Amino acid sequence: MPRFTIIVPSHGVAGRLSQALDSVLGQSFGDLQLIPVCDAPDAPAAAVAAAYAERDSRVTPVDSPPAAGLSGARNAGVRAATGAYVLFLDGDDLLLPGALAALDARLTETAGVDVLHVEHERTPWWEGEASNPAAPLLARAPKGAFAPDAFPELTGVQLPAWSAVYRRTFLTEHRLAFPESHFTDLGWGGLTTIAAGRIAVLRRVVVRHRLRRQGSRLNLPGPHQHALLDQVELVLTRAAESGLSAERTHALFEQLFGYVLKTASRPQRLPSGHRAFFRRAGRLYRQHRPAGYRAPGGSLGVQHRLLTSGAYTAFRALRGANQAAATAAEAVPRPQMLRTRLRYARDLRRSLDPNLAVYCAYWGRGYACNPAAIHAKARELAPHIRSVFLVEADQAHAMPKDVDHAVIGSRRYWEVLARAKYLVNNANFAEGVVKRRGSVHLQTQHGTPLKTMGVDQSTYPVVAAQSGSFTRMLGRVDRWDFNLSSNRHSTQMWERAFPGTYEQLEYGYPRNDVYYTATADDVARVRRELGVPEGSTAVLYAPTHRDHQTGFEAGLDLEAFCAAAGEDVVVLLRAHYFYDRGRAQGSARIIDVTTHRSSEDVCLAADALVTDYSSIMFDYANLDRPIVVYADDWDVYQETRGVYFDLMTEPPGPVARTPEELARVFRDGSYAGPEAKARRAAFRERFCQFDDGLAAERVVRRVLLGEPPEAIPPVIPLAERIPAPAAATLVRS
Repeated sequence: MPRFTIIVPSHGVAGRLSQALDSVLGQSFGDLQLIPVCDAPDAPAAAVAAAYAERDSRVTPVDSPPAAGLSGARNAGVRAATGAYVLFLDGDDLLLPGALAALDARLTETAGVDVLHVEHERTPWWEGEASNPAAPLLARAPKGAFAPDAFPELTGVQLPAWSAVYRRTFLTEHRLAFPESHFTDLGWGGLTTIAAGRIAVLRRVVVRHRLRRQGSRLNLPGPHQHALLDQVELVLTRAAESGLSAERTHALFEQLFGYVLKTASRPQRLPSGHRAFFRRAGRLYRQHRPAGYRAPGGSLGVQHRLLTSGAYTAFRALRGANQAAATAAEAVPRPQMLRTRLRYARDLRRSLDPNLAVYCAYWGRGYACNPAAIHAKARELAPHIRSVFLVEADQAHAMPKDVDHAVIGSRRYWEVLARAKYLVNNANFAEGVVKRRGSVHLQTQHGTPLKTMGVDQSTYPVVAAQSGSFTRMLGRVDRWDFNLSSNRHSTQMWERAFPGTYEQLEYGYPRNDVYYTATADDVARVRRELGVPEGSTAVLYAPTHRDHQTGFEAGLDLEAFCAAAGEDVVVLLRAHYFYDRGRAQGSARIIDVTTHRSSEDVCLAADALVTDYSSIMFDYANLDRPIVVYADDWDVYQETRGVYFDLMTEPPGPVARTPEELARVFRDGSYAGPEAKARRAAFRERFCQFDDGLAAERVVRRVLLGEPPEAIPPVIPLAERIPAPAAATLVRS
């Protein structure tokens, strides 16, 4: 029998689940059972849990349907537990290093306790100082094991379920289970407090609870707030049946009604039924008030007296809740000119235009990427929707003649942003853009994440310093209604990097549709436009941006590479979009395609790709053409930027560490050999899941036309897709 069973409910946290599991399995004390509780065998979290179970026999995944909620997931975990002690961990929280060793030592000192309360750390995902809310309470507890009567103020009502360790036989003997519905921690804490005979505390932070910036779901308005009273009634009824001492009953009663009054004083949490909530709370108060109980003094005591007397109107007046919560004036941005700002504020008061869509790509760098592909498909499937593309002034001349556009910062720019129902971007709109009620914001993203993104960048000083405020960034995330994903890996990483309430659309990237719709004639045409010599092997070299560098550096002597790789090799150099050009220096065998509008066209023209850590590899893999990873500074890149997986162990093709190795794989043909093909197949299976040529159609139908998810065309299986042919294939045929 293991010493500990750690139960980790995993609903909605697949992106961060691996961090939680790693924090458990990485403990110095290894006598444990780890139970991730997943929604279903085919749920995203289940795949993560199954991979851990394959690697470590201590991991025992179990399933619990989403309808069972958090309580059902935890109860399913308890039923499968075999450890002497049980503790709970949310799927996006961490067990701190050394925690289990410290728990083991304390449980040995206080042998046989039913519940061991511990400290925990509450820290934001994005930025801000951590707090230790349990510390002041636990500091007043007796030193060793003690009966609850010795310190009645310490109850599980005040602390979350993951801030304690429970003896498993104690739970089974008393048939303790998490109550159904919302506020289950409150009910569980009360029930375990009532049943416990001996308890102790550990004055050490064991769990790092990572706060969601949006706050607890329990604080959101809705009818679920009434479930708080269900839990209060359950606990107080059990307390009455158990014959607790007056001191313990008084403490439980006061703490429980502290929560009730907190909710009652916030009518915004109950859009309807606030009076009914107050009246029921008053009945429970009168029914369960312990004999001899004296309400606290001051304003809180007045609230107690008003609740027990049912004086609803007076209670609302006391709390100031009778002041109607006027709809907050929508925040007005800060354009440079006062006149523009006033016009934008005026336009925000006008009705939304239901047939207006605004698009932007790469902060206004032109007509490109997923927004351009969606725009083109919308013209076909939703011609009634007028579209305006937003571009920087220096890019306006390059816009297609038939695409309406507005220059960023202009009067029309702010006007269309104020009135458009649909706003589509592959980055983020400006800080001052207001998310209006009824508008629909689609975040398309612009790549599959290998490098860390969003709030995950906060622990890497170089990139964090360039990212600005993570709080403001997440304020922009709050505007998203939909977020686009091209594979399950991305879905999980977006959830982790950009925590929000948006809906994930696993539809594929619209910009990648062309890889399955382009013809041989299209490939030949693009090669002619780029100046690729007929009969040559075009190698696309696309290095990514380095956060620790201030300008573009090729990282490779391209002329030397061409000379060593073969006489027929030409290089298409495409620098990261942060740079205006790749500095090809006019070599006949090096064609600088950095400024070419479409990276998709460039990929179609290339017979093979050489990149380091650029996300272009995930897109190019759709073409099922050779990919070589040139990783001369992988260790430095990992250290300075951070990555989500080890590319060196899961590459899409051969890995070269030096220029000589890179030239060799082309010279001897291994870049396109059987081993390279096998690696590419595994890579495509993982990262080309949803790209099938129909992504743009799915997006337009779901977002712009409002069709239900079940009406959206399903993803074509990978084995049935036919990528655009490579030019080399055409030459051989």
